[in-house]
Amino acid sequence: MVSITRRWLLKVCAAVGGSSTLAGWSPFLKFNSTNMLKQADEDAAPIKVEAKTHIAVIGAGAFGGWTALYLLRRGARVTLVDGWGPGNSRASSGGETRVIRGTYGPSQPYTKMAARATQLWKENEKRWNLKLMHQIGVLWMVTAGDDQFERGSLPLLRDAGLASQELSVQEMATRWPQINLEGVHWGIYEPEGGFLTARVACQAVFDGFLAEGGEYRQAAVAQPDLDNGKWNSLSLSDGSKVTADQYVFACGPWLGKLFPETIGGRIRPTKQDVFFFGAPAGDDRFTEARMPVWADHRDRFIYGIPGNDGRGFKVADDTRGAEFDPTSGERTISAEGLKSVRDYIAFRFPALKDAPLLETRVCQYENSPDNNFIIDRHPARKNVWLLGGGSGHGFKHGPALGEMVAGWVLEQKSPDAEFRLGRFGK
Repeated sequence: MVSITRRWLLKVCAAVGGSSTLAGWSPFLKFNSTNMLKQADEDAAPIKVEAKTHIAVIGAGAFGGWTALYLLRRGARVTLVDGWGPGNSRASSGGETRVIRGTYGPSQPYTKMAARATQLWKENEKRWNLKLMHQIGVLWMVTAGDDQFERGSLPLLRDAGLASQELSVQEMATRWPQINLEGVHWGIYEPEGGFLTARVACQAVFDGFLAEGGEYRQAAVAQPDLDNGKWNSLSLSDGSKVTADQYVFACGPWLGKLFPETIGGRIRPTKQDVFFFGAPAGDDRFTEARMPVWADHRDRFIYGIPGNDGRGFKVADDTRGAEFDPTSGERTISAEGLKSVRDYIAFRFPALKDAPLLETRVCQYENSPDNNFIIDRHPARKNVWLLGGGSGHGFKHGPALGEMVAGWVLEQKSPDAEFRLGRFGK
């Protein structure tokens, strides 16, 4: 509580007008100061003003950073905590780029979330005068077999107001002759999709959070037994504590270790290898100027992002890799993974058959059992929220998720059923 006393008002009047009385200020102060002076003395009871709700957000990645920012914009006092900083190399939100797209198959909430996120990315880019979203389009190549994922996506794209085009193989071949379309039957093109600069965006959100009055501590959580509902403050690795009205844990692949009973194996970190290849000199066919982001639904789901300021032609296999420790795991690619990706690009992008490998990266997904997000209160602590389960597709939704969660936390609402822990049973 913040206290405003009569002594304080007298000091203000003396400072602004040199007067020891309040009578001359009554038109501005909205009370009869002469009568007030007769009725009260220096020890009058203070006027009480409610302090801001204090919320601690643990994790400065895509989920935590955006949630902290939107809580702050809703009027809360927010302390953001992270062990290595926003967009660091261990985080699931680190790295160079992420895809933003609305194609998600039938019966899911993510197409509408992607539409809202696209709007919010644009609004914040304008606010910060910074380019984070590159709308070079997304091409989905649909091969033989089951195409219910793509067919089921089309009506949801329309309902969400996201532009899409259904393309024939001939139309794709005319627009992107550098792609070998063998085995492709048709495609979806999302002109408003594209890619986001990942670690740059995390830093931009963090900078915006600080500029708008947020508090930050770089430290790890050292509180034992978080699943026990009896703790009243959060111990940090630097010896300090954070005491807040509410706590939001958005700790990515570490969430299961912090809450072994409530989350545990419901968050499974997996090793994901990413490769960047170099196109021939003077050949711009594999840059963002000439190619969209692409996704290929063959026997394995492989995707790629061209260009990004000369970083190379990014290729990654979305297949879930081996379990991985995000803290101590060595971030080196596997020889098998490199061979598989080389074989793939030789087939689908023949001009890159002998392209040199420029860079590699190992990141991780933090998967939930059904690949849906986890957003819920802790069952033993109603002032503790758990956010996670990005499952390799969460980054794009950051601003929409942050806006949504900020509302649920501050308005004490229940999260949507598809995000709750109860869906996993006991």
